[in-house]
Amino acid sequence: MKALIVEDEPQTIEAVSLIFKLRWPEVELLSTTRGSEAALMVEKESPDVVILDLGLPDVDGIEVLKEIRAFSDVPVIIVTARGDSISQVKGLELGADDYVTKPFDPGVLLVRVKNTLAHARIPLNQGTAPFAAGNLIIDFANRQVSFRGKLLDLTPTEYRLLCHLARNAGRVLSHDNILRAVWGEGYENTDILRACIYQLRQKLTQAGANPGIISVERGVGYKFVVPR
Repeated sequence: MKALIVEDEPQTIEAVSLIFKLRWPEVELLSTTRGSEAALMVEKESPDVVILDLGLPDVDGIEVLKEIRAFSDVPVIIVTARGDSISQVKGLELGADDYVTKPFDPGVLLVRVKNTLAHARIPLNQGTAPFAAGNLIIDFANRQVSFRGKLLDLTPTEYRLLCHLARNAGRVLSHDNILRAVWGEGYENTDILRACIYQLRQKLTQAGANPGIISVERGVGYKFVVPR
C-alpha cells in the first residue's frame, strides 16, 4: 500500500506523515513538493492514493490532476487552502475523488483516505443486470454508463453517485444518506455533494437526458426520476 503526498508545505507533509505512521504504519509514504514530478511518480510508483495540494510552487495542482487523469484512475484527494466553490467544482469535474480544505484535522484526512480507498476497491458485481431508464443504461458489470448508445465520461465519484441514485429510483434520498453511501461514514460536506450533482446533471443533459432526471428536493436531498 502506497500513498503519494504532493505538497510544498513542510508542516502539512509532517502532519500527514505522522498520522499515517501512528495509525496506519503499513502504508509506504512517498512525497514531492513539485507538481512537475507528480504525474511521473504516479506512473513509476503506482500509488494507491494521491493527496494533492493545488497551490504548488511550479505547476497549479489542477494541471497536475489533468496530467494524472490522462492515464490513471488512482484515487485523488485534493488538500488545499482554496475553499471557493469554483475550485471545488473544477477539481471534481476533472476527476478528484474528494476535496479537503485547509486547515484540517490529520485524523479526519486519514478517515477520508480510507473511505475513498474502500469505495474504489468495491469489486465489480458480474451478476448484476444492467439498469435501464429510458435511453440511459448503467452497466454495473463493466462500470459503464451510456445514453442512446453513447458512453458517458464519468469520474469514479460521479459513477458511484449515479448508481446509488438509480438503485433507489423514485425515492427521495437525504443528503446524509447519499454522503454516507458515496463518500463514507462521517462525511458531512454537502458543498461537495452539490458540486458533484451539478456536474453529473450537466453530463447527463449534454448527452440528451431530461434535466429533471435528477430531481432536487429542496432542504431534503435528491431523487432519480425514471422517464415515462
